[in-house]
Amino acid sequence: MPINILMPALSPTMEKGNLAKWLKKEGEEVKTGDVIAEIETDKATMEYEAVDDGVLAKIVVPEGTNDVPVNQLIAVLAQEGEDVKATAAAARAAPPAQKPSAVSPSPQPSPQRGEGAAQRAAPPATAPQPRPAEAQAPSQEARAPSAPPAPTAPSPRRGEGGGEGARANGHGAPAGGTNRIFSSPLARRLAKEAGIEIGRIEGSGPHGRVIARDVEAAKSGHGLRAPGAPAGAPVPLIAPSLSDQQIRSLYEDGSYELVPHDGMRRTIAQRLTASVQTIPHFYLTVDCDIGKLIEAREEINAAAPKDKDGKPAYKLSVNDFVIKALALALQRVPDANVSWTDAGMLKHKHSDIGVAVAMPNGLITPIIRDAETKSLSAISNEMKELAGRARARKLKPQDYQGGTTAVSNLGMYGIKHFTAVINPPHATILAVGTGEERAVVRGGKIEAAHLMSVTLSCDHRAVDGALGAVLIGAFKALIENPVMMLV
Repeated sequence: MPINILMPALSPTMEKGNLAKWLKKEGEEVKTGDVIAEIETDKATMEYEAVDDGVLAKIVVPEGTNDVPVNQLIAVLAQEGEDVKATAAAARAAPPAQKPSAVSPSPQPSPQRGEGAAQRAAPPATAPQPRPAEAQAPSQEARAPSAPPAPTAPSPRRGEGGGEGARANGHGAPAGGTNRIFSSPLARRLAKEAGIEIGRIEGSGPHGRVIARDVEAAKSGHGLRAPGAPAGAPVPLIAPSLSDQQIRSLYEDGSYELVPHDGMRRTIAQRLTASVQTIPHFYLTVDCDIGKLIEAREEINAAAPKDKDGKPAYKLSVNDFVIKALALALQRVPDANVSWTDAGMLKHKHSDIGVAVAMPNGLITPIIRDAETKSLSAISNEMKELAGRARARKLKPQDYQGGTTAVSNLGMYGIKHFTAVINPPHATILAVGTGEERAVVRGGKIEAAHLMSVTLSCDHRAVDGALGAVLIGAFKALIENPVMMLV
């Protein structure tokens, strides 16, 4: 019986993949363990190995096809003794592989790598048939939840100011229904000057009357109802976002080019939006004197052994010291080496440090595992190797999944100070600015010092302010005295 080869789930979050390249042609023999294709996920390009012997009878999804849903049929393998031409003909007679719908497919079981890459006698899972409007839409509008319609100016209501014919019943409710909006003349004038529809402001005055302080609060985004929401409706905690159509309507046709999101950019957007909406961030900043670190780095690099071609065995960067110092700091402050879960706190035994690496269209954080146990030279060489594979999209899931914290370093771009967004399931992330000479006061005298500003973002559910301060203090002590990293 022919073997259906399906699009595998190469990571826990993968829903679709791009079939970058077929490494076997139709009619070629395939052995277990042969690499038959290269598949691009949202993070990396990975090799797809065969788990059965046979002949590649039919390629259903050609190379270069993007957004192929997990578990969709991509090829058919003929087993030993089977008629390859008949198998290929049967595959051609089967319903063609569906092009990806604009609507994300419903969740399906995701096979692990090496398991279910080929499934015997398993009917191919196909994506839902797209509706014509969805299939032709050049944008990603169908992916996003519908946003509320743009607010329209309400028709003037008699008695809106509480002075023109407005009456209240015996219980203080406005007469004539609940859709009248009571507001003071001053509030109406302030709202008009601020360009805020008075009907969207939650009133705090008597009987829900909108007063001046409510307008001032609305200017900062507080106390606003969703567009079209009736008076008395609960005020949303997160303002609704504009739809694709609403955003495009703000610009003239032809004044922009629509560049569809790739899988990496979409995943980054989803994860970091969830991070800022669900994780209570707070930030701690310190200045570190890295004068001793600069001197130690120069001495260590100068003493590095060289091979026969004169190439040094390692070349340390400031970031290598940062990784090591943060790893050791987490060991000294183990209560901060944690991940939050609803069931309880995960206290990690090792310091697995993710390091943000910039890539075209996004970034990825490969992880230095057990960084507290590794020498600076080992960290340096491992980081260079991981960064190279990251930029070539050759990382494996175990190279970037998990970790206990992360480092984001924009110092090489001349950035002095910034705050980074926590990457779940981490509870912290360290943002590193540039090292520069600054004037400092020591013993009543102004001196030049080589300073570097770092900011620790903390998940307040897992790390309180005092604990975060102890952690960043431990990091500062190590980075300012690098010899302590060697003992």
